[in-house]
Amino acid sequence: MQSITFTVINDLSYDQRMQRICSSLAGAGYKVTLVGRKLSNSIALTPQSYHQKRLNSKFTKGKLMYLEFNLRLFFHLLLNPADCICAIDLDTILPCYFVSKFRNKKRVYDAHELFTEQKEIITRPSIQKLWLKVEKYAVPKFKSGYTVNVFIAEELKRRYKVDYAIVRNLPKFIEIFPAPNKEDPFIIYQGAVNEGRSFETLIPAMKHINARLVICGNGNFFTTVQGLITKHHVQHKVELRGYVLPGELRQLTPTASIAIMLFENTGLNQYYSLANRFFDYIMAGVPQVCVAYPEYESINKKYGVAYLIENTEVSTIAAAVNNLLANDVLYKNIQQNCLRAREELNWSTEEKLLIEVYKNIFS
Repeated sequence: MQSITFTVINDLSYDQRMQRICSSLAGAGYKVTLVGRKLSNSIALTPQSYHQKRLNSKFTKGKLMYLEFNLRLFFHLLLNPADCICAIDLDTILPCYFVSKFRNKKRVYDAHELFTEQKEIITRPSIQKLWLKVEKYAVPKFKSGYTVNVFIAEELKRRYKVDYAIVRNLPKFIEIFPAPNKEDPFIIYQGAVNEGRSFETLIPAMKHINARLVICGNGNFFTTVQGLITKHHVQHKVELRGYVLPGELRQLTPTASIAIMLFENTGLNQYYSLANRFFDYIMAGVPQVCVAYPEYESINKKYGVAYLIENTEVSTIAAAVNNLLANDVLYKNIQQNCLRAREELNWSTEEKLLIEVYKNIFS
């Protein structure tokens, strides 16, 4: 049985994308291991069809965290050989390269995003310079790989002459019964609470919106969001739930009235993003307010699953959400479009592409 090890820097429990990928490849007959980081607040791992390993981490943020984890990951990969090592994004790519090179094993790069173009990186020139060096050094050495949309594939090809496949972040198909609470409507945001997600305008917009906001996730902007909630006096309208397990999200999201899908237009990674939650909202049958960036606009032209907005200003967000809440005809039309689109936009199609990628790698 051929073995594949995947490497991430999160704690595994909330990574729906990697759970899908690893489950599909385990189901296709590969021996799969997913390696991540153990945090102080990590919960017990849910049993999966693949092996899971979390490495202890003393440092929780900054350069020391990355250095420590990459060293621990290097020795783990060295002592636990696999036929193929897959690096998920740049923050685990160096140990994967060095161990695969030393052991003469296959290596794959999974570019979940254009890492060096994230807002939290491009706004810190010295940090971006460092990650660009890592990218320039390592990515050309990964001839096999895949990413989530056409833009990232083309950009990596332009920069480094690599030809990567496209495997989108589509959710597994699930039976759902959309049931928004009309007596107590709420808006849902699910995903990383990071810089560049427009919380600076979403939170004050809540003063003008006739519903609650439930934020499910955590990240490098979580503490700042807490401060924004207090600053704008919307504690009674915004609930920060922190990390929510995927199974719980699948129960919660279909009960929301509206979903939020926002990115600031800062950096190529945001502008050309194609986030997991965009498809998760469609699968849940929930109309979403979404930025009209190229990838989302292209899909919306075909399926009509979102209310697109041209900017993320306070007044724009508030007007869009209130319009969706008040306009029953528009709302029901988008909701029905979601229910139709989910029949196509689900993991059953992308799973075949993923399995074909690894079949070609091993052949």
